[in-house]
Amino acid sequence: MSSGGAEPAQADGRGGADGSGDPGGRPHARELQGPPVWQSSRPGSIYDYIRVASFSLGPDGRIDQWSERAEHMLDIPARYALGKDPVEAFVPRELRATGRRKVSEILDGREWTGLVPYRREEGSDADGLAEIYVMPSRDENGERAAVCLVVDVRALRGIETDLAASQAVFGQSPMGFTLFGTDLKLLRVNERFATVFGGPASKYRGCGPHDFLPRSEAERMTVALRRVLETGEPVTEMQLVGMAPGEEDRRRWSVSLYRLHGASGRPIGVAALAADVTGRRRAEREAASARRNLALLNEAGARIGNSLDLETTARTLLDVAVPQFCDLASVDLYQGLLAGDEAPPGMSDGSAELRRVAFASAVSDAPLPTAPGDAPGPVAVGAVHRYPFNSPCAGALRTAHAQIIPGRESDEGPELGAVVQSTLAVPMVARDTVVGLVQFSRAKGSEPFGERDTALAVELAARAAVCIDNARLYRREHERALILQRSLLPPGDPEAAGLDIACRYLPGTTATEVGGDWFDVIELPGHRTALVVGDVMGRGLRAAVAMGELRTAVRTLALLDLEPAEVLSALDEIARGLGGDGEGRSSSARSARGRSGSAEGAGEPRRSARTADLSEVYLATCVYAVYDPITRRCTFANAGHLPPVLVEDGEDALLLDVPPGMPLGVGGEPFEEIEVELPDGALLALYTDGLVESRHHPLEEGLQAFRTALSHADRPLEDACDQVLSAMDTSHGEDDIALLMARVHGLPKDAVGDWSLAPEARSVARARELARDQLTDWGLQELVDTTELLVSELVTNALRHGHGEIRLRLLLDRTLVCEVWDADLAQPRRRRARDTDEGGRGLQLVGLLSQGWGSRRTPRGKTVWFELALPDGESVAMDPAEALLSLF
Repeated sequence: MSSGGAEPAQADGRGGADGSGDPGGRPHARELQGPPVWQSSRPGSIYDYIRVASFSLGPDGRIDQWSERAEHMLDIPARYALGKDPVEAFVPRELRATGRRKVSEILDGREWTGLVPYRREEGSDADGLAEIYVMPSRDENGERAAVCLVVDVRALRGIETDLAASQAVFGQSPMGFTLFGTDLKLLRVNERFATVFGGPASKYRGCGPHDFLPRSEAERMTVALRRVLETGEPVTEMQLVGMAPGEEDRRRWSVSLYRLHGASGRPIGVAALAADVTGRRRAEREAASARRNLALLNEAGARIGNSLDLETTARTLLDVAVPQFCDLASVDLYQGLLAGDEAPPGMSDGSAELRRVAFASAVSDAPLPTAPGDAPGPVAVGAVHRYPFNSPCAGALRTAHAQIIPGRESDEGPELGAVVQSTLAVPMVARDTVVGLVQFSRAKGSEPFGERDTALAVELAARAAVCIDNARLYRREHERALILQRSLLPPGDPEAAGLDIACRYLPGTTATEVGGDWFDVIELPGHRTALVVGDVMGRGLRAAVAMGELRTAVRTLALLDLEPAEVLSALDEIARGLGGDGEGRSSSARSARGRSGSAEGAGEPRRSARTADLSEVYLATCVYAVYDPITRRCTFANAGHLPPVLVEDGEDALLLDVPPGMPLGVGGEPFEEIEVELPDGALLALYTDGLVESRHHPLEEGLQAFRTALSHADRPLEDACDQVLSAMDTSHGEDDIALLMARVHGLPKDAVGDWSLAPEARSVARARELARDQLTDWGLQELVDTTELLVSELVTNALRHGHGEIRLRLLLDRTLVCEVWDADLAQPRRRRARDTDEGGRGLQLVGLLSQGWGSRRTPRGKTVWFELALPDGESVAMDPAEALLSLF
């Protein structure tokens, strides 16, 4: 009964400890054949676990033997037990009568089993409960005695509880629970395992991993079991893949292994817990796919649409998709849209011409026909092609719905069947308009396209389609703005009296929008010339329209022959009206003035960003100069523009100190003007900020470089203009560049006739005589009669309607100009005379015979002028007598 009990084994000494017997250490039946031997087993047998002890009763009913196991288990020393009546010593008083009766029965030869409460020491209360097995015996004298086996009830109850709990865990666990013996064969499986693989649980006793797992997975399982059995180190969450009977889909299990030990600590096998993680794995894959798709959409949002170039946008889409989403892809856009057509024919049925604008592949350098029904052979980038009406790609274009096209084996291109597994044909739809088709393809061995992939592909194509359509709309607007801008610029070789003109206009790159830069050369009465350079703030079509409106306004104001400061003041009012918010003034002007601290700006209500943008385009800078070739003087006025540059012979270039003023559209500030004398040979340059300013250098550095380039521009004007542009940084393309250069030579003195006339009647004849003599000197006898008649009319009107001294001036350049000055401020008004009127036909006659006529104010009166074309030997001028008669 002690822990050192012996067990029989084979004669050769092999027992359960060396693994030849069963996992419990018991020898097989075949090993019991032959002479047995006694072998000492290690502590930890089942008897130790259930705590069995023994003692014996003599014929007198007293304890005569008390084992050491009883002493340790019951915690009663032998000195308190030997020679004692067990009933008197250990049984409570109220149970002693029953106890004596039972002992008498035992000594009479009857077996007995029952529960007996006991006290651990004499005089102590009962604090133990023992289950006693009493077996009658005889001593050496033949007298009745008894052998008693004692089991601690608490140990038994623990064993029962442990067995019940073990059975509950093993049998009711939702996970597969298996026990492998030391020979790696199954000892036991639970019902969950049997349910998955089919059959009763007993069917798998003695089976190995190869009986229910694929070969590769079974080998992995066997290696893991052997390692756990040998090292004792557990294995957690080992992933195994297999097929359950009757199912087509593979399952994935997460298996944990740990070694089992007996009570003595020796290994008796390996326990395996297996959880079906197929759903979790699928969910993890879906979550990973969703994260990947989200990251892909994030990348697409960050990269697609950064360029307004159609081809660049298409290439960026493929850079995002390959190889993160697919293995090869291509983008086709409608040829009509690329050419600028609004509604290309055939778009509705998908049969219109398309151009392959981009292709990318992670598996092949050359394009492949990625879908059945494509045009014969691969389509190269830049090639124009069509999809047959019944092809899937044409169907996708026609229906505006994505289509999954499975791969195919092809005799025409064996590489197609070897490479492409499936293709997604996704129409590119922007603003309910199909602009093209993108094809995503995956190679053999890749996961086929699913619903999530289709949704992602549609989203990618839609984003790219919107960006491509934006680029198309921008390009269309850019081209229109460019056409408008070019149409509003002056001709390439403008002419002016007393000036040689050279001009250049360099638009920004195609990546930048059209700007609002403009320049103009306007001929004024008296052979004077107005030079204008301006820059509308903002870009795009609105800036070009604003530039056209302001340029037209400048021309209109210039022909009224106003002073430069007056022109800019009137232009400022026009700009404020164009950019106004319904109250006659621009919000930009209010904000600009409000920033200066005025009370008017402090209480300004906030407006929407859109309204602010609409008014912002009408802010502009402008410099306006009027040159008189007779006096060689030029009058400047500036509205927030960069100062003009003047270069005199032998001198360095100089920035003219023209008061800058406020930009047009701000309002509220008067403009100043200065007058500068320009010697013959001087060079005057007007320009926009795109010439001297860029992100690569500051404005001051650009102005200095411009002055240096002008200081060495002593060659012919056209060559000098090109030299300046080549010396400056004009390739940045950030802004438009306008440059207007003029070289001064003035009118020679012999081309001007200037006389003062007294305010008397005989001055009319004197004026005719002076005009006749001057024209004769110039060799313009053909114009004498007409000039005399018209001069007579103007001088007569000056005498009749004006007052003060009269001045007559004739100017000869490309045309003949006659001016009559008087001190009256009232402007002449042309009217139609009635047949019965004796007068009132003078200005009608002037208008009939001259090329042009007009009137302008002067500081001390007004000037009335007319202009005659010089004889060219081909055209015949109207006879003055016939013209006079035609008025009646």
